[in-house]
Amino acid sequence: MAAVLVLVFLVVPLAELYVIIQVGSAIGTLNTVALLLLMGLAGGWLMKREGLGVLRRVQSQLAQGRAPGTELVDGFLILFGGALMLSPGFLTDALGLALLVPPARALVRRALTRRFQARIDGGRGVRGLGDRGRDEPRGGSGYLDV
Repeated sequence: MAAVLVLVFLVVPLAELYVIIQVGSAIGTLNTVALLLLMGLAGGWLMKREGLGVLRRVQSQLAQGRAPGTELVDGFLILFGGALMLSPGFLTDALGLALLVPPARALVRRALTRRFQARIDGGRGVRGLGDRGRDEPRGGSGYLDV
C-alpha cells in the first residue's frame, strides 16, 4: 500500500511535470496552457453528458425492477475519470478522458468485473473465523453462551 501512495503522490506529479515541460518546449507555453484548458473543458463536457446518461440508465433499470450493476460501475468510472481531470497534466487528463469515453470505459469495466469476479470466486469454500460449521448449533463444543 505504501508503494501505491508513493506512486500516486510522488511519481505521478513528477511525470506530469516532466511531460508538461517537454510539451511546453515543443509547442510553446501558451499553446501548452491552451491545450490543458481545452482538455479540461472537453473532460467537463464529457463528464456531464456521460454522467447524466448513466443516471438515466440507472433510473430506468430501477423502474424495471432490475439491479443497475453495469451502470453503477460506469458511474464510478466516470467519477474517477472526472477526478483525474482535476489534476493538471497530460497523463492524468488522457487517462481521465479515456474513462469518460464509452468504448474505453467498457474495456476498463470488463477488466474490473473479471477481477472482482475472480476475487469473489477465489473466496468460496472459506468457512469463516469460527471453528464450528454453519449447521452446528450454538452451544457446541467450545462455545460459551452468556
